[in-house]
Amino acid sequence: MDYKDISERIMKGTTTVGVVCSDGIVLGADSRASMDTFLASNEAVKVNRIDQNLGMTIAGGVGDAEYLIKVLKAQNELYKMNEGKPLSPTSATSLLSILLQENKMMPFMVQLLVGGMNNGVPELYSLDPFGGYIFESKFTSTGSGSPVALGYLEDIYKKEKSVQEISKHVVKALKIAMKRDTATGDAIHIVQITKSGYKELSAEEIEGISK
Repeated sequence: MDYKDISERIMKGTTTVGVVCSDGIVLGADSRASMDTFLASNEAVKVNRIDQNLGMTIAGGVGDAEYLIKVLKAQNELYKMNEGKPLSPTSATSLLSILLQENKMMPFMVQLLVGGMNNGVPELYSLDPFGGYIFESKFTSTGSGSPVALGYLEDIYKKEKSVQEISKHVVKALKIAMKRDTATGDAIHIVQITKSGYKELSAEEIEGISK
């Protein structure tokens, strides 16, 4: 197995962003799905709601990502039935890590970000295809446009900023990635996760904060 080839294939085709804020988490992504040089779709959904406190971004193989989302949603529902509350970002990341680790000889072709609220505290994690995960205390990005997005976020980031303030910067980071990375493009999706719950911004709201 050529791990370098796997890594390079996963890195192609998108930009996703996760940022820790003073009052929550902001997740964002573009909507372009590509197959090498072919534009397969401009309506891909790469930020997914797991529960009111929990979201997940995907980069990589669509089929692999959709399977992992379904598994995590099912596990979350079982957990709520038994415990009366949804999974925390930490628990969700642990479950995904185990699943990815168990399949590392035939890995899922994905990079994942898991973010949300854990008893009122914002948490963000990144996962690689082999089950390794990192607790991100500030921000992170995945996909082929991630170096550009990270460069912008590195310059503007302050943890005391709110989800409202950071959301406009996530939009800007994605727009910059779109200009420099041909595999990133089309629409922008932004999600805010706070104590009040999971909120996906409308196209009109995104347009308003990007001015």
